Amino acid sequence: MLLALALWQGLAEVIGHSLLLVGPLEVVARLANLLAQPDFWATLFFTFCRIETGFFLGLAAGVLLAGLSYRFPPVEYLLWPYVVAIKSTPVASFIIVSLIWLDVRSLSVFIGFLMVLPLIYFNLLEGLKSSDPQLLQMAALFEVPWRRRLLYLYLPQVWPFLLSACSAALGLSWKAGVAAEVIGIPDGSIGERLYEAKVYLSTGDLFAWTIVIVVVSVAFEKLFLALLRAIYRRLETL
Repeated sequence: MLLALALWQGLAEVIGHSLLLVGPLEVVARLANLLAQPDFWATLFFTFCRIETGFFLGLAAGVLLAGLSYRFPPVEYLLWPYVVAIKSTPVASFIIVSLIWLDVRSLSVFIGFLMVLPLIYFNLLEGLKSSDPQLLQMAALFEVPWRRRLLYLYLPQVWPFLLSACSAALGLSWKAGVAAEVIGIPDGSIGERLYEAKVYLSTGDLFAWTIVIVVVSVAFEKLFLALLRAIYRRLETL
């Protein structure tokens, strides 16, 4: 880390123009200045709430649709072209089309939802399909209650798939959500601050807000995954 920062500072000094590349010391100073501004936390809260709302909506929809597709195979065939289309379509296309349909303040929620849904859906469905058929047949033969099948047969099987999907989806939701804000420019959002940094050629602001995005995204991912693991350990003891 220190070596990377030293190389960054050295490269900035060689270039000698903060408009092209600002040094880490200047970025840290600008970040400290941003933290002292009264509207910083309001801006962060605005973007955080909308991106994470989109993530949780996509998570809930992905889990529900994966369960339905596993339980009723025709549902999988009906959903397949739509989910694949969502997965394959460029984010920018969704953002531009969504600007016609939605208010810009809701744009990052919708885009986050669309990016998370296919990841959760396909990973969870794959985990359900990989369940041991012999164990499932034994559970059906001995009429094991559905709740116990879910806890002791399905959950351990899908757990690694769900964990990896959530980890990837959290990072993707922030990337797509902030990109949506940069294009839609809702008032009081991080995307608006990044757009202003571009307009006013403020490279220090651009790097500072990028650091904020990375830190918040990684911190929430670690917190959420730790919470998931704690819930899983609690379910194992039931």
